[in-house]
Amino acid sequence: MAITRRHLLQGSALAALAPALGLNSGLSAITPALADDAPNGLKWRHGLSTYGEIKYPADFKRYDYVKPDAPKGGVVRLFQPGTYDSFNLVVAGLKGTVAAAVTRIYDSLMEASLDEPDTYYGELAEGAAFPDDFSYVIYRLRPGSRWHDGKPVTPEDVIFSFEALKANSPMFSAYYRHIAKAERIGDRDVKFTFDSPGNRELPMITGQLVILPKHWWEGTDAQGKKRDITASTLEPPLGSGPYKIKEFVAGRSVVLERVKDYWGKDIPIAIGQNNFDELRYEYFRDDTVAREALKADQFDWYNERSAKEWASAYDVPPVRENRLLKELFTVRNQGRMQGWVFNLRRPKFADPRLRRAFNYAFDFEEMNRVLSTGEYHRDSSYFDGIPDLMATGLPEGKELELLETVRDKVPPEVFTTPYTNPVGGTPENVRANLREATRLLKEAGFEIRDRKLVDSSGQPFTVEILGNSGDSGMERITLFYKPSLERLGITVNLRAVDTVQYQNRVRDFDFEMVTQVWGQSISPGNEQRDNFGSQAADRQGSNNLPGIKNPAVDAIIERIIFANSRADQIAAAKALDRVLLWNFYCVPHFNYDKQRYVYWDRFSHPDPLPKYAVSGFPNLWWYDADKAAKLKRS
Repeated sequence: MAITRRHLLQGSALAALAPALGLNSGLSAITPALADDAPNGLKWRHGLSTYGEIKYPADFKRYDYVKPDAPKGGVVRLFQPGTYDSFNLVVAGLKGTVAAAVTRIYDSLMEASLDEPDTYYGELAEGAAFPDDFSYVIYRLRPGSRWHDGKPVTPEDVIFSFEALKANSPMFSAYYRHIAKAERIGDRDVKFTFDSPGNRELPMITGQLVILPKHWWEGTDAQGKKRDITASTLEPPLGSGPYKIKEFVAGRSVVLERVKDYWGKDIPIAIGQNNFDELRYEYFRDDTVAREALKADQFDWYNERSAKEWASAYDVPPVRENRLLKELFTVRNQGRMQGWVFNLRRPKFADPRLRRAFNYAFDFEEMNRVLSTGEYHRDSSYFDGIPDLMATGLPEGKELELLETVRDKVPPEVFTTPYTNPVGGTPENVRANLREATRLLKEAGFEIRDRKLVDSSGQPFTVEILGNSGDSGMERITLFYKPSLERLGITVNLRAVDTVQYQNRVRDFDFEMVTQVWGQSISPGNEQRDNFGSQAADRQGSNNLPGIKNPAVDAIIERIIFANSRADQIAAAKALDRVLLWNFYCVPHFNYDKQRYVYWDRFSHPDPLPKYAVSGFPNLWWYDADKAAKLKRS
């Protein structure tokens, strides 16, 4: 999985869109300027890709999908949900809520192309080299790369960044687990040594390392206080990227300004991008308030997550007059599972039959009709949206061979029954589903007494579903689900708390049930340990919210990470999907292959947009002065 600077702030409750990348030997041609001096007889590569040849040659000038002469200027005001209290992304998810804007002030060693499914080209690094056994990788920094204070980016910065993230970030401690050390081996060269050969993904994920300024973090602030990389802070940090923090109001807004003398403005991957002079992030704790602010032209761009609101909330003059635009953008090459997860650290959820009964109680079809205009489909896979990786039918071929190695550790249905979610939508189906749920609960040792579900000791079974008070859409869905659980005799308490408290409780696993989103993409890898691995189950801030500790899951994850071919990787992903599904770690929600955006018509973008960009906003767009003037006159 590739975690770039744009994805560092993903929490367990956010739609995880980070692309998951593997790596094989079919990598790019070398950069001519670097061809003769790579250490150990290796060859430099200007780009890395999982699958064979890459699109752009070593001497490419820009991406095909950008407008190279896009005008620079203007302001865009962006919606952000919730709040923030920190600019230190190293401890994101552990100490403080980090402002999303901060990810834009940094550069990475490499950055993703948006018209290829999984190819990365050099950003701070101009080349990478590694041996055939994938036992290490060497990155060479670009000459001229520098921080906003004018100082050069150095190998010491790279080493400092790696060590700080690995030591202090729960996510990266798992993600970089197999990178044993980083060391300077030349004026611009850094070598990352892995703890064993054969992990084909490691050279790639090393390239997504976000580079932090060692000299700044080891220095002192304006009051003479020594900075602490392990603590949250609201001191605007020093960066090297195309933007820097101009001003902010803690918890409410952050303004970034474009760095006019940005060192990388003319490198191929930056041409035609980062066109706005200012990016203004406006924070709202309530979606309803945010929609009204958008319609009042208080900000420019909004990702509408609710199908119901998309259909009903925008019958207003600016929309009818095509001044405020509604547009659907197709999501490609990304998958996910979203659902209510059970906290298995609580003994009450230990029996999979109970967890399965909860699934039978969810009438998705009726919810989809009543609350969501019927446009969703139900998640039936942890890779929903990536057909190649979704477990369907019964296991066969390589997948079956792999599952045979863990047969004694997985439910027998893995081999005998294709996984399907129960289907509701009619009174007959709902009654049948509730009868099956009741049967499962009885089989698990529960019974109904005085219309209440009680366990074998006679204690009533209760459950608290934790929610974020700012997420009204998810609250509606949970309220829809609650009566069905109560028909089974389960006492349900819904607890909505503010964003900070919600994030703290989720981080500390202080919940019984909560909504979780696991993002996936075409090439799963090391990130699966953080999602589902036993070592992540008790690690504060990990993405393994259910607390899964399953030796079969652990074994299959290793097979994904050390797959020798795409076919092996697909087989292992399907096996993982099937085992997760049949353990009922969550009650699956739903998915939609589009993103809904509402925005004021004062911007333009290249046409067509690249396949894997979704909207490409704001990186590829620009402020259109003619449209803005027309909008102002209307």
